Amino acid sequence: MDWSSGELLGFDLETTGPDPLLALPVSFALITFEERHVVRRVAALVDPGVPIPAAATAVHGVTTTRAQAEGHGLAGTVLDLLEVVVDAGARGVPLVGMNLAYDLTILERLGSELTGAGLRARGWRGPALDVLVIDRRVDPHRKGKRRLGELCATYGVALENAHDAGSDAEAAVEVLFRICASSPALLERGLPELFADQAVWHHDWATSYDTWRAAQGMERLDTASFAWPIAP
Repeated sequence: MDWSSGELLGFDLETTGPDPLLALPVSFALITFEERHVVRRVAALVDPGVPIPAAATAVHGVTTTRAQAEGHGLAGTVLDLLEVVVDAGARGVPLVGMNLAYDLTILERLGSELTGAGLRARGWRGPALDVLVIDRRVDPHRKGKRRLGELCATYGVALENAHDAGSDAEAAVEVLFRICASSPALLERGLPELFADQAVWHHDWATSYDTWRAAQGMERLDTASFAWPIAP
């Protein structure tokens, strides 16, 4: 069997804002696939311990009141997520998501701040499969935005409830399957090699995008934007 038929772990966070160096989770989902079918779903709300900005609530629908009433504690949730992700990596199970550098940077940062050790300090070295990075590589000239909704539309994947962590995590894995169907060479790469490839692909994309921004007189990307899967 190719790696896409083995165990994969879809992952998504919904948060208080767009900056991974500041954002806090308000919900998470871990969706386990085996033989390309969902076999386990774990999802919950998180109380970030701060008010959730109205702009964030407008995206994912989680209010401060609801998070306080139904959410799990932040530190305990971060510790649980670290343990699950590190265990998956130790077993060679790829973490799959959309724009994983965002989610993993948050988990790395909060792991260090709240538990004393982030993903890297706990030994996580992948593998991870980021559908945004892979899509940019296999179809670099396609016009338009590349948010998860657009990727789902491009690859014919149903996204039932956008910005719900469970729906987003599951859809990201389904998008990965469709990308692999159109680009079967991805399945011929071993997961460690494909994990390393994505760091190069992302850096190449960031370099090209940064050059374009400069030519347009726009602000240059910050150095953290060139790193994948975890920003420094």
